[in-house]
Amino acid sequence: MNTHVSSIEPTPASGAAEHVDVLIIGAGISGVGAAYHLQANSPGKSFAILEGRESMGGTWDLFKYPGIRSDSDMYTLGYSFRPWTNPKAIADGPSILSYVKDTARDHGIDKHIRYSHRVISADWSTPDAVWHIKAERGPLKEPVNFTANFVFMCGGYYNYDEAYTPEFEGRDDFKGQVIHPQFWPEDLDYTGKKVVVIGSGATAMTLVPSMTDKAEHVTMLQRSPTYVVSRPGEDAVANWLRKYLPAKLAYGITRWKNVLFGMYFFRMCMKKPKQVKEYLLNMVREELGEEEVKKHFTPTYKPWDQRVCLVPDGDLYESLKSGKASVVTDHIDRFTDKGIKLKSGKELDADIIITATGLKLLAWNGLDVSVDGEAKQASDTVAYKGFMYSGIPNLASSFGYTNASWTLKCDLTCEWVCRLLNHMDANGYDQATPRFVEGEMEIEPWLGLSSGYVQRAMEQFPKQGAKMPWKLHQNYARDMVMLRFGKMEDEAMDFAKKPQALSAQVKAPLAAE
Repeated sequence: MNTHVSSIEPTPASGAAEHVDVLIIGAGISGVGAAYHLQANSPGKSFAILEGRESMGGTWDLFKYPGIRSDSDMYTLGYSFRPWTNPKAIADGPSILSYVKDTARDHGIDKHIRYSHRVISADWSTPDAVWHIKAERGPLKEPVNFTANFVFMCGGYYNYDEAYTPEFEGRDDFKGQVIHPQFWPEDLDYTGKKVVVIGSGATAMTLVPSMTDKAEHVTMLQRSPTYVVSRPGEDAVANWLRKYLPAKLAYGITRWKNVLFGMYFFRMCMKKPKQVKEYLLNMVREELGEEEVKKHFTPTYKPWDQRVCLVPDGDLYESLKSGKASVVTDHIDRFTDKGIKLKSGKELDADIIITATGLKLLAWNGLDVSVDGEAKQASDTVAYKGFMYSGIPNLASSFGYTNASWTLKCDLTCEWVCRLLNHMDANGYDQATPRFVEGEMEIEPWLGLSSGYVQRAMEQFPKQGAKMPWKLHQNYARDMVMLRFGKMEDEAMDFAKKPQALSAQVKAPLAAE
């Protein structure tokens, strides 16, 4: 186990700025992973993790709704360096949170986390080659300042304080409770209640079977169907391998098995969408029959135009077959005092309405970013290799795959950032800035998914180019070769020394003459 040599003192009072080599924003699964890679691969770097909330874990600490779980297997969502040994491959939220906390504790990362530190802005100073970061501490929002040579944004991609909920006419007329899963009341009692879940994404499909244990009935109300795939909650191959092989080796084999299968499935979705669509619908037909598939499980879009929903052990199907849950495909006309009136004229009675209507995406963790006092907008930049940004020095973000597990890309990103830091040290560079030449190639939206929550936000996000290193391929094997073994210097990356260092180099030869 690598132990970091630098200790971080408590945050100083407002005014004086504390300096670290690398400032990590966010103490979720990405931030803890980034800290591990820094300790392992760039052990001389001091760092701090600023976390806006009062606890670590990010998504897995924020969401408290019934049944909260991963929507991909833990052999790929888990860290590359820490085997997942729980028999459950599709894990519940508390288990994932424990995994993140255990990782932080075992590697001394928890000692570097500053809780209740919300980062507000970051301004790069070219003369000093440092970031000047402003944050607010605690409930009184006490201002605190940091400087850092490199900023690593690991706070995810959505707004923790606001969720997306459409405006529903008559909402104030409804006499029951309206709840968004992002802000689940811990004391909610839905025993014997009629529950309507609005939505058809991963959250809705998790909530429906999870609430049938106590609720009188749970209805999933969707505007349009989503592709659904059932997988065993446990990976039999992984559990068998773990009996006979060391944990790390068994984990590595299972991880690659699942990575390659995921890549193959995605490739088939792109190349033969009609055949894959029929294959997916046939799996649902075997569980629910032709009529249910036609009415509620036949999307109008191609597979992987939006994320495919995973249901472990067919739990959604079982809840529907039991009669404790049902699916309604229709449009909402308005809320009424007793529930929801649909455009078809049908009415759904409800005691509780859950708006599983999506997240509100947030670029750059909501930071105000500037370079030498000039404000920069994420939407005006082009993403370099998917995690650095044109015209922005010494800043990267940890952003996972949309067609595979989040952590696969984050691990590779962290490895590359450490390679970058080490390369800069070895060559005496103080800053690394991606430079995109306007008009050199076409630009595209950062993400290609057609999901509503993605489309609503893409105008605020960086763009991507039509070819490398500005193109996102969403391909783990290809990214691994590029990020782990590719050259550090290319035509798009501008390495430089700070002006003082250049000036000193010029004066030294003159003084010697």
